Amino acid sequence: MNAKTNLQKEDPNYYKIGKKAEVRDLDTYYYLTIESVCAPENELFNQSIEAIYKIAYTLKFQSKERGFDFVVPKMEAFWWIAGGAENQKEFMNTPREEWHWKILIRLPDFIERDLVNKALQAAKDSKLNNQLLNQVKYESINEGRCVQVLHIGSYDKEENSLKKLHDLMESEGLKVNNYHHEIYLSDPGRTSEDKLRTILRYGVV
Repeated sequence: MNAKTNLQKEDPNYYKIGKKAEVRDLDTYYYLTIESVCAPENELFNQSIEAIYKIAYTLKFQSKERGFDFVVPKMEAFWWIAGGAENQKEFMNTPREEWHWKILIRLPDFIERDLVNKALQAAKDSKLNNQLLNQVKYESINEGRCVQVLHIGSYDKEENSLKKLHDLMESEGLKVNNYHHEIYLSDPGRTSEDKLRTILRYGVV
């Protein structure tokens, strides 16, 4: 049995960040994803989280049987609204039910598409009655150059952290070319709201 892969410990360029905004260059990574449109408090959002984690843990156990175990990484999500990149500044002024999102769980490089397909099939064959399983996908994503910062506190109070990102972009002559990206380092079910740790990230050019 090989040592258990833990991406959060093994890839500090992706997961380690302080409260000072920084520029990072990222490679191509592989993810499980599921996306839709609704408010985050909508039951569809919670069911989608359940579906993607069902696949992630099925994949983990199947991979472990092959001798390649891994820690399921932290959940992430892209958030955006209709209207293209130029309209994203209106995100917070848009009704929450119109928010687009894509939930992501990053995968180790040794997890290939055929293994994901087998995990998808195994999950569908289980007793979990969740039609959202069919919407979980395997995707490669390359954000390239990014700005990012660690936000501590409520998801609804990111203004100061986002200002750090926009100030950095202005000083570096950069502009956003991708959607708002969050990596949830804390479990909101086990962490008080004022201590939640979230990486905020934007792809830039």
